Amino acid sequence: MTSTLLVKPNANCSYNFLSSTVMALCSTFCPRIANNFRVTPISSFPSKPLLSLSVKALSSQASDASSQGKFSGQIGFLGLGIMGSPMAQNLIKAGCDVTVWNRTKSKCDPFISLGAKYRSSPEEVAANCDVTFAMLADPESAIDVACGKNGVLSGMGPGKGYVDISTVDGATSKMINGHIKATGALFLEAPVSGSKKPAEDGQLIFLTAGDRSLYDSVAPLLNILGKSRFYLGEVGNGAAMKLVVNMIMGSMMASFSEGLLLSKKVGLDPNVLVEVVAQGAISAPMYSVKGPSMVKSHYPTAFPLKHQQKTCFGISRICFPIHSNCSRSKRAV
Repeated sequence: MTSTLLVKPNANCSYNFLSSTVMALCSTFCPRIANNFRVTPISSFPSKPLLSLSVKALSSQASDASSQGKFSGQIGFLGLGIMGSPMAQNLIKAGCDVTVWNRTKSKCDPFISLGAKYRSSPEEVAANCDVTFAMLADPESAIDVACGKNGVLSGMGPGKGYVDISTVDGATSKMINGHIKATGALFLEAPVSGSKKPAEDGQLIFLTAGDRSLYDSVAPLLNILGKSRFYLGEVGNGAAMKLVVNMIMGSMMASFSEGLLLSKKVGLDPNVLVEVVAQGAISAPMYSVKGPSMVKSHYPTAFPLKHQQKTCFGISRICFPIHSNCSRSKRAV
C-alpha cells in the first residue's frame, strides 16, 4: 500500500482531507491486503463530492418536535452482539414492545426473560413489526439478513420501516435501500458513533440518512438509545460520515498507543501521561476512558480490531475515485 493516497490538489481539485498519516494508519491496522480485497475503480462514482452533505443536524433533541412524541408500534431488533445487546435491552427497559432475532438463538433468551418476543427469522420479525432495527457486524451480514433467504425483504411492505444501524459502506447501504424501497417500505441508515459503554448508557450518536418521515417516526426510539442524532440527507451520507469518524478515531488510538509505549521506554509513568493529556488541548474522552486500562494492558473487547480494518477498506472505497479524479485533473493541467 502506498504511503500517500492523494496527489497535491490544484484549482480543479478540492479534495484534501486525507494525507499520508491516514494511509499510515491503514497500514498499521491492515498491513497486508489480499489481492481480492484491493480496491478497483468504481465507474459509477458520482461527479459531485461524496461528502457534500445536506446536513440537518439535530444534536439538540429538545428543539425537534419529533422527539416529543412516543413510538407506540411494534419494534423488531436483529443482531444481539456487543452493540445490539445493550441497545435492545434499553428499548425493552423503556417499555417498548420489542421482538428479537439473532443467528445464535441462545443470545435471545435473556431478552425473552425481560419481556421481549422472539421470531425465528428476520422475515418473521419484519412481518410482525412496524419498524425493524438491524445491528450487524459487517456488510456481508447486513446484505444477507436484509436480502437473503428468509430475510427482512420478504417481510417488508407499505407502512413498514427498516433502520440499519450497522456500519457498512455507502454502496451496501444504497443497495439495501433500493431493495427495501421496492417493497413499498421506508429505509433509514443510522450507523452510530460510540462503542459498548455508550451503548449501555444510551449515549450513542446516530448518523442518519434516508427517508425523513421514518427518521421523524423513530426519533423517540433514537432518543432512548442515544444522546444526539443527525439527519444527513440522502442514503450513503450516514455511512460516509461513520467511516470518516472511525478513521479519525483509529488514528487517535494509534498515536495514543505509541505515546504510552514511548513514555514507558524513556522511563516516564504512563499514568501521568494520561493525566497530562486529559488536561491539555488534545484531551478527548476516549483517552480518559481507554488510557487507564491500556496502561494496565487490560483490553476488554468494546470495538474489535476487525471492525477498524473494515473501516480502512470502506475508506479506501471512498478515496479511490477521489484520487482518480484528482489525478485526471492534474494531468489535464
